[in-house]
Amino acid sequence: MTASTELAALLERLSRAAEAADGKGFAACFTEDGVYHDYIYGDHTGRADIAQMLEGLFRRDAKDYRWRFFDPVCDGRVGYAWSMSSFVSTVPEFAGKTVTIDGMSRFELRDGLIADYRESVNGGVAMVQLGVAAGRMEKVLGKWSRQLLAGPEVARYRRSLGGTG
Repeated sequence: MTASTELAALLERLSRAAEAADGKGFAACFTEDGVYHDYIYGDHTGRADIAQMLEGLFRRDAKDYRWRFFDPVCDGRVGYAWSMSSFVSTVPEFAGKTVTIDGMSRFELRDGLIADYRESVNGGVAMVQLGVAAGRMEKVLGKWSRQLLAGPEVARYRRSLGGTG
């Protein structure tokens, strides 16, 4: 079995657990000290925290969740996959609105499990589908921009460019 095939099997378990609101099963796809970086709910570390994010936060705000991964590639240490997901909002302000988004996911793997998960999703697309007011969207997108620019990855990137980026 190739590393990409192994990642595909892990992602199948991950998405099925997410769809079933099975926090324990979802978190079992991560190492004990795994980190899930969520663009809405922030960083969650360790299986208990990751399970709580799924069950207590995401599933509080969404129902009828579906998540599929496509074209996973992996070298055994790092993997990537494109995904599509959809849900129906249960947030009172947006209740009943369906959102469909795509994204790219990055998985750092250790011992066949996810040690670090990051996603790149255009949250603006989700906010438009929900009907979020323009001023509120600007605030949220500004926050996400500040978070990105403050991250250590951006600092390393800029140093690699000689500080010109």
